Amino acid sequence: MTNYFPILSWGRSYSRAALSNDLMAALIVTIMLIPQSLAYALLAGLPAEAGLYASIVPILLYTVFGTSRALAVGPVAVVSLMTAAALSNIVEQGTMGYGVAALSLAGLSGIILLSMGLFRLGFVANFLSHPVIAGFITASGIIIATSQLRHIFGIDAHGHNLLDLVGSLFTHLSQIDWITALIGVLATGFLFWVRKGLKPLLSRLGVGAGPTGVLVKTGPVFVVVATTLAVWAFGLDEKGVQIVGTVPQSLPPFTLPSFSPDLLGQLLLPAFLISIIGFVESISVAQTLAAKKRQRIDPDQELIGLGAANIGASLTGGFPVTGGFSRSVVNFDAGAETPAAGAFTAIGLAIAALALTPLIYFLPKATLAATIIVAVLSLVDFSILKRSWSYSKADFAAVLATIVITLGIGVDAGVSAGVGLSLLLHLYKSSKPHIAEVGQVPGTEHFRNILRHEVITAPNVVTLRVDESLYFANARFLEDKIQARVAGDKAIRHVILQCAAINEIDLSALESLEAINERLREMHVFLHLSEVKGPVMDRLKKAHFLSELSGQVFLSQFEAASFLNEKVT
Repeated sequence: MTNYFPILSWGRSYSRAALSNDLMAALIVTIMLIPQSLAYALLAGLPAEAGLYASIVPILLYTVFGTSRALAVGPVAVVSLMTAAALSNIVEQGTMGYGVAALSLAGLSGIILLSMGLFRLGFVANFLSHPVIAGFITASGIIIATSQLRHIFGIDAHGHNLLDLVGSLFTHLSQIDWITALIGVLATGFLFWVRKGLKPLLSRLGVGAGPTGVLVKTGPVFVVVATTLAVWAFGLDEKGVQIVGTVPQSLPPFTLPSFSPDLLGQLLLPAFLISIIGFVESISVAQTLAAKKRQRIDPDQELIGLGAANIGASLTGGFPVTGGFSRSVVNFDAGAETPAAGAFTAIGLAIAALALTPLIYFLPKATLAATIIVAVLSLVDFSILKRSWSYSKADFAAVLATIVITLGIGVDAGVSAGVGLSLLLHLYKSSKPHIAEVGQVPGTEHFRNILRHEVITAPNVVTLRVDESLYFANARFLEDKIQARVAGDKAIRHVILQCAAINEIDLSALESLEAINERLREMHVFLHLSEVKGPVMDRLKKAHFLSELSGQVFLSQFEAASFLNEKVT
């Protein structure tokens, strides 16, 4: 049972010291999460309270099913933006149907994640390469920040890609509300200063590292309090400043998603993309933090935990959620020992939903926009372009294409392109495996590339080392490589395939090997294999290939070379 309910494992050894640490971490994360959850709900095109609802029951469910002891689950910027992009193409924002569609999107995402976890399909996320993910998140961060400028300046501007957003912003520049702009710019500037300048200032004043960290992390709370008081005291809401307004004082309500086949059909692809992106972001953060304490993360169980969290969100007035980077780091740094810290955070948010929502009536939307902008710009990382250019031109092309498509068309197209490019990149690389002709290093039993080392070779023996598993996409490449090498050298009588790097040979590749064996036989050339791994040999023994092989199978490359040299001499 502990495999599916990790709480039964860590809960048995829960101590008073862990309780103290978890409570402190929960307090800090709760303070940070209140403005964040409100902001991300608005980013998703939903009422502010939906952010609080999406941060209560999902956290509790992840506490039961998740394996990370520091991951903080809830609304995040990229998933919120993807939610808005998916729903706005289907339902009009601000309608009852929009909220129901958000519930349905969360429910579908939860079912997809849960199914992947139960069927141990966590490896699917590996097909989305890190460079492509980095490019997508960078482009999404730019779009999110740009989309929030309308709240900073108090104008009406819309769009789902950078071009549309910038065009709409320029069109409505004459409508800028200068009081809103003042609040938004000051709030944004203060939050940037808190991140970069507050810590050095407090250090010079002799404030300890612990209090300094808390003050830096709770900077958004100061902005929320100050701007809310300013709007209330000076009646700025009556002068055009947009505010959050009435937020219901209640715990998350029981809700049901739509079961309309038409709606679910339209949401299926966005739900799958949100699930994959959310899982990749979540598991990356969870594994990074777990490694610092030498703890283990089970990716398949994480899928179950995130799936349960999203299903919980769909039943309690929320929208798609996942593990957040900034919150999780704060949770970890604040000393969270177990997932119970998340449960205490949920309790704190429930208290806030019941008692504190009247206090945010006058909270300016510009302040929430500033919170989002500062949070997402930390995700923008153009250095990935420089690193990928210097390391791999193919990876650079994939990153650049993902960024350009995301910025130019939108997040749905960007993430779809990212998935497609990741798969194409993998197929391209593996379809042209590195095949080296090798020779013996003098005085040793080692064989190395003849182009890189001074080695001994025999004129009538060619050894080719294949540095990739053989499957349908690269089998023909191997055929062509061997054909080109042998056809041009009449002295060759033996071809050895060094198979040390071959972990699998599929049926298509087996048929190619059979064709290679037959063609070489017709040219009076023998085909040999060396260093075949046990699992690969087991598969080959089930076929007729070994009985028809013109040459032999050798345990080592040295044995093959020695035998053939003696045979010749």
